[in-house]
Amino acid sequence: MLTTATKEKEITLKRFLRKNLLYYIIPNVVFNTIIPYFSFTDLHAVHLFEGEQNLARFILPMAFFLPFIITFDILKKTITLSEKGHSEIILPEGFKKIRFIFQMAGINGFCTVSFVFAVMMVLHFGFPELYNYNGAILAVLLGLTAGIFSILFTYLPIKKLKKYHLPETEQDILLKNGVKLEEPV
Repeated sequence: MLTTATKEKEITLKRFLRKNLLYYIIPNVVFNTIIPYFSFTDLHAVHLFEGEQNLARFILPMAFFLPFIITFDILKKTITLSEKGHSEIILPEGFKKIRFIFQMAGINGFCTVSFVFAVMMVLHFGFPELYNYNGAILAVLLGLTAGIFSILFTYLPIKKLKKYHLPETEQDILLKNGVKLEEPV
């Protein structure tokens, strides 16, 4: 009986994460592929930073806001699920939810945009000056990047939240269910 309730809550959390992952991944991949593809007027003359058609205007905002919003949303929903008792995650008394959510979302957004910017700088200095990229390939890569970010920032915040998780002991569960324990003599 004890393990059944715990497994049930674990299964509920896994289903919840899978469902939300689909909500995040499908629109992000579609929109982050289609919008850049149709925004590039000449698909054979796309630069990283220069000109009217550059990749930076799409990928840098996406690299900050996508992790920020997904982290914020998934943590908010998971903490609510936990407070209702439908999750295996039990947070300690006095846990500062809002601060934790904004801190995690900000860190994820900042670290991701910093990493993407560093990769773009390596590409910028690694290729010859005025090198053109294929816009169709870049649009597909943007969509794939959005998909990877959606997967990564759905599961990473939950892993971090589980560090604050207080595991229920067998005695706590029995007491919650009204079973009286014998006092040690």
